[in-house]
Amino acid sequence: MEIVERGSVAERYRFWSAIGQDKGMAHLRLFASIREAAGTGSASFAGETVGEVLDAAITEYGGPDGDFAGLLATCNVWCNGEPADRDHSVNDTDEVAVLPPVSGG
Repeated sequence: MEIVERGSVAERYRFWSAIGQDKGMAHLRLFASIREAAGTGSASFAGETVGEVLDAAITEYGGPDGDFAGLLATCNVWCNGEPADRDHSVNDTDEVAVLPPVSGG
């Protein structure tokens, strides 16, 4: 069975927007202990902001009482190499990196 997309780009966009599939998939990179808690170093999640991407990761890897969510609260978050807060907009070409605190001497 072959699936063929029909209609103009605008028609397809309206269709996917109507069913909530118009959000990009930002790439999430996890390091050190947060990587261990998630069981993976990278994944892609739909979201329009860093906060939505992180919330999707919490849903996937462990809710508010899980190790992942607890560790995430202590981490630094960067988007494309720059510090980012939860309201920072993202799209499908963005990389969101989560880095736990680092100590050393």
